[in-house]
Amino acid sequence: MALDQSFVGRTYPPTAPYEVGREKIREFAEAVGDENPAYTDPDAAEQLGHSDVIAPPTFVFAITFKAAGQVIADPQLGLDYSRVVHGDQKFSYTRPVRAGDRLSVVSTIEAIKSLAGNDILDIRGEVRDEAGAHVVTAWTKLVARGAEEV
Repeated sequence: MALDQSFVGRTYPPTAPYEVGREKIREFAEAVGDENPAYTDPDAAEQLGHSDVIAPPTFVFAITFKAAGQVIADPQLGLDYSRVVHGDQKFSYTRPVRAGDRLSVVSTIEAIKSLAGNDILDIRGEVRDEAGAHVVTAWTKLVARGAEEV
């Protein structure tokens, strides 16, 4: 069953702040194999003009995807998550994510499309710091595969 188009534009409440830690950044950088010293060495980050270590660009996915869980779990939307695959991801940064940031995310459904029996859901996550300043916008595309005919 196709997802309801009336959900386009629906915005969900901001998440509780997520505190970005140096160790989480280091672990993420190691997991993705990025040895940029700005991710692990405060002095290297400072030489680049940052107040502390910064996170790799895709680090914020962990925060925004968790926030998108509000959309995914919305019983009124009716998304069958067991049929969902991750279709695409993109980011637009105002500034890098830094250790010590406390970030909140507001998720909005940007688009719902049906294509070849699949539902495609575009979710925009606006990430802001404690002061309310924009840090990054993340777009997540989810594809809910259509039920197979038996």
